[in-house]
Amino acid sequence: MQIAYLDEHGKPFIAVDDVSFEVQRGEKFVLLGPSGCGKSTLLKAVGGYIPPVRGSIEVGGRPVGRPGPDRALVFQEFDQLFPWLTARANVVEALKVTRRARGDEARRRAERYIEMMGIGYAAGRYPHTLSGGMKQRVAIARALALQPDVLLMDEPFGALDAITRSRLQRELNETWKQTGVTILFVTHSIQEAVLVGHRIMVMSPAPSRIREMIDVSGIEDPDERAAEAVRRRLRSLLDDSEQPEDVAPGAFE
Repeated sequence: MQIAYLDEHGKPFIAVDDVSFEVQRGEKFVLLGPSGCGKSTLLKAVGGYIPPVRGSIEVGGRPVGRPGPDRALVFQEFDQLFPWLTARANVVEALKVTRRARGDEARRRAERYIEMMGIGYAAGRYPHTLSGGMKQRVAIARALALQPDVLLMDEPFGALDAITRSRLQRELNETWKQTGVTILFVTHSIQEAVLVGHRIMVMSPAPSRIREMIDVSGIEDPDERAAEAVRRRLRSLLDDSEQPEDVAPGAFE
């Protein structure tokens, strides 16, 4: 598959070239690479926002032609909620617009996923009264409430402080255990990739290709020796291009 777009001078720029992969149902699949390597571009292509120049994308055996509620996207930005709606109403509105649920069923589903994300106490509050971490919890609850085939997450915790980021990473893993949703997760953090993923696809700088596919499904404890070995391998793959922004050299030595 090849994905390209026009740069600021109107010239075609190949962001992703000759990339082919398959994500299993119920898998947490991580796209890892340096900034600007095309991770988010690839994620948006899966979401149906950017058509590939060459090749095709399928979800559940169906070709992707445009955005749809079967692929729910969570962005990095905090301000992805409607500011005039409460947390609960944000989730209900998404269900109504996508026709996934209406009326009492939409409200029940909204309550269920807001509770699952641990913010039931804030269901009636407006976004401007919520912290960044709480807003991201609402955004994830809204996406999960759609019961999508694939949950697309574009560095969803990248703008959070370290403590909140770590907490939400753990909560995402717990939520996955409850839902079994397939997750396609973009990050440039080695530590986050190992903690969140089952498999990690390491991407090269643009025009991006697959450098290596690494299975981390057997790692339960991020402090165990196997996790450290994987982090070293990932860092060696990325050192040729760019050190991940949130990992200092020697951080895992």
